[in-house]
Amino acid sequence: MAAPAVEGTAVAALRAVMFRVRQAAERSGRKPDLVRVVAVSKTKPVSLIRQVYDSGYRCFGENYAQELIEKAPQLPRDIDWHFIGHLQSNKVKSLLTGVPNLAMVEGVDNAKVANHLDRAVSSLGRNPLKVLVQVNTSGEASKSGIDPSGCVELAKHVKLQCPNLEFSGLMTIGMPDYSSTPENFRTLSNCRIEVCKALGIAEEQCELSMGMSGDFELALISLSRKEHD
Repeated sequence: MAAPAVEGTAVAALRAVMFRVRQAAERSGRKPDLVRVVAVSKTKPVSLIRQVYDSGYRCFGENYAQELIEKAPQLPRDIDWHFIGHLQSNKVKSLLTGVPNLAMVEGVDNAKVANHLDRAVSSLGRNPLKVLVQVNTSGEASKSGIDPSGCVELAKHVKLQCPNLEFSGLMTIGMPDYSSTPENFRTLSNCRIEVCKALGIAEEQCELSMGMSGDFELALISLSRKEHD
């Protein structure tokens, strides 16, 4: 009888996060509806994900390819799955084959992975796959992601050399203790400015994925401050 209580708690927790997102967005002068929350479900059972799905949510994220490949077929096809973090090249084909409703890969951190994704999408006859370039804004050696100095070239590679991928923006993962400083988020914002100049696109066409459960409010507010400096 304990499982339903836990699952109910998960739905309540997501609703609480959504409320905090709305508050933070309003404080930062942003439209709350333009802020997307990806419900990360790694290590969580399918039954719990289904409960959150049944509450009306459709955007979920996973960090481990094999786990996502196993979960996706057990859940409705209208879920928008996001793969978050570093993706190994040898997992690309099985991920795209096993998860036909994969909506986005948030974690392209080198040209090799981009090329593998591009070829796999083509061979499977899928629609272009949305991808975000992962940037290591904290400088931690343990973190995946390209150095900020290389994000423009990687973004150009995805945009110009990978016709089966849709360059959609940049992402960064906070520090393990969720204590990312505003500078980390501002670094990603600066990267977007440079990438958009190089690609000749509007900043609205380059989304930023940053902030986790412990620091998303800081991400929203610090980005707003940067934009209004």
